[in-house]
Amino acid sequence: MKLSIAKEQILHGLQAVQNVVGTRSTLPILSNVLLSASGNTLELTASDLDVTISCSVEARVEIPGTTTIPVKKLFGICRELSHPEVELATDERNVCTLTSGNSFYRINGLAAADYPPVPQFAENKVVVLPQEKLRGMLRRTAFAISNDESRYVLNGIFFSLKEHKVILVATDGRRLALVEEEVEVATESEGEFIVPTKAINELSRLLQPAGEVAIRYTENQVAFALKADKGPSVLIISKLVEGNYPNYRQVIPTEFKERVSIGREELLVALRRAEIMTSDKSNSVRLSFTKNSLGITANTPEVGEARESMAVNYKGVDVAIAFNPNYLMDPLKALESDEVFMELNDELSPGVVKANIPFLYVIMPMRMA
Repeated sequence: MKLSIAKEQILHGLQAVQNVVGTRSTLPILSNVLLSASGNTLELTASDLDVTISCSVEARVEIPGTTTIPVKKLFGICRELSHPEVELATDERNVCTLTSGNSFYRINGLAAADYPPVPQFAENKVVVLPQEKLRGMLRRTAFAISNDESRYVLNGIFFSLKEHKVILVATDGRRLALVEEEVEVATESEGEFIVPTKAINELSRLLQPAGEVAIRYTENQVAFALKADKGPSVLIISKLVEGNYPNYRQVIPTEFKERVSIGREELLVALRRAEIMTSDKSNSVRLSFTKNSLGITANTPEVGEARESMAVNYKGVDVAIAFNPNYLMDPLKALESDEVFMELNDELSPGVVKANIPFLYVIMPMRMA
């Protein structure tokens, strides 16, 4: 294999794929990046057997071929190079020579034949949507993913591709975030699956403001193909979380007694200030709704007290409810709308946060002192 490539191109490819490489891999080859050169493209692939990422970048290929090279070493070298062009060549023993300006490196690689094969997916079972749309959906749900490994089916985001809608749900048992978007979903592409947290994090990092993402899946794997109008194309493949996602519809209240519109930014800032006066042991803020007013208080005996008040358009009966402030701030940070709507029944029932987009957030109350 022999090629020359712009430093920024190879860096872009390495930055896209290297996150999935573990530091303590039991298989030495999984510490390497698979390089496949042909035509005018260099494809870089990294995997930890659960998540695989491939990125294709432009290169001038003289002799096509494949090899694998330690990814952290290759990235470290390329990042520090001062010359904008990199020449890369490998011999039959998978020894890679890298030349750039006055710099020369020799890196020992491993045979590409030993690298885990990239799974294949049926072409006809596909759902396509704008990358920006999926990126926004992940931003508004990923914060509610559970990190409790004993409830492994909650360690990811539930995808439902049905009835011309894509629905994403995340919950940790104390709060639930749901978004939906209208998307063309053919009958043969309908299905439901759970994408694990690691894949969600990589997907959130790699989705771009422009271009499309094609979602394909099988019984136990999912692929997200990211294509931009210009620039590298990226493929993320992940194993799915096995098991059945709980019936999330059961926890969404169907009726509520009070609904109030609140300025999102104003509420977020007030909660941020009140949260300073909470502690790990006593991590709750009390929201008191009275006529045209919302009072926010945090009272922690060992820390002190905070009181905030803001004007709201509220005409209902007086109601007070306590929440974990971080759980209430998470959706406010993820949303961009000027106002949010809070729906309440009483101090013991879940509260619901909505916005002027297809977004819904259920949050369990905390016991008031």
